[in-house]
Amino acid sequence: CSPFAGVFVDHWDKRRVLVVTQALSLLQSAALAYLAIENIITIDHILALSVFQALINAFDMPARQSLVSELVHERSDLPNAIGLSSAMFHGTRLIGPAIAGFIIAASSEGVCFAVDAVSYAFVLLSLLLINKHNARREQRKNTWRHALVEGVRYVAGHPSIAPVLTQVAIFALFGTAFITLMPAFAHEVFHGGPQLYGYLAASSGLGALVGALHLAARPHSEKSEQFIAKMRILLAVGAMLFAISPNEILGYLALIIVGYAMVSVFAGSNSLLQMVVEDSKRARVMSIYGAAFFGLMPIGGLLSGSVATLIGAPMTVFGGGVICLVVGLNGMRRIRA
Repeated sequence: CSPFAGVFVDHWDKRRVLVVTQALSLLQSAALAYLAIENIITIDHILALSVFQALINAFDMPARQSLVSELVHERSDLPNAIGLSSAMFHGTRLIGPAIAGFIIAASSEGVCFAVDAVSYAFVLLSLLLINKHNARREQRKNTWRHALVEGVRYVAGHPSIAPVLTQVAIFALFGTAFITLMPAFAHEVFHGGPQLYGYLAASSGLGALVGALHLAARPHSEKSEQFIAKMRILLAVGAMLFAISPNEILGYLALIIVGYAMVSVFAGSNSLLQMVVEDSKRARVMSIYGAAFFGLMPIGGLLSGSVATLIGAPMTVFGGGVICLVVGLNGMRRIRA
């Protein structure tokens, strides 16, 4: 759905799209909060609301990423603006679970969903404060089918975009197993509960925060691709170290490394794509990026969960790290060549 959404987002008012998607996300979280607090939530409810949120994200992500470039008129400020936006986008995906872990430990899942719903009100307020006259909008010239084919051909034929998206897809599939299996590590490997899970998530969140700040302050240059390639290797090594950590202390340290590297990889790739893509195709390219990241990450989680039931969580994370290490080293070799 994401690539199709990008076709339309390229020609719509991005701010209005985000107002709608954030309002719908608020309703989704409020529904989860109500069902959880009333203790009537079922697997069917969770699946239906997850599909609903996935459809929202298909439009939200490309609109969010495209709006930043439209609001920044000074080209010299664009690299840092994109870097900050990308870093915050990916960093909060690691910091959020840490906060959720502490909220759940202190109260319940329903309260956690309620807090999430309230947070969207502040997002909506910030969107309404944006001066919509500052944003640019592309005029529709072709049918959506032609626009979709044009976007796919553009991605496939671009010498920088195609390799970056391929790496993003592989690392989303195999390099994020630690996120899915972190509760298993907290309970079965380190023999703790929700509070320990919160500490583990907070460790990756701390690394993500440092990575986000570093990436936002780092100037864009021709060496950005080399930096991202090094971070891919660091992410793979960090995941392997986490998998073999004998206690939670070393697990915390490994997750700090993993969080830092993960934000650097995905947010850095996001920034690199946005710096080379044509403005008229930005939403379409970012929607394909979203499909590679958001689409394959849950599949990777399902795959890692299935494998973990057979060989255990540590071996699953370690195996994913090995695959990512091989891919990362190959990518580094390609860049140097």
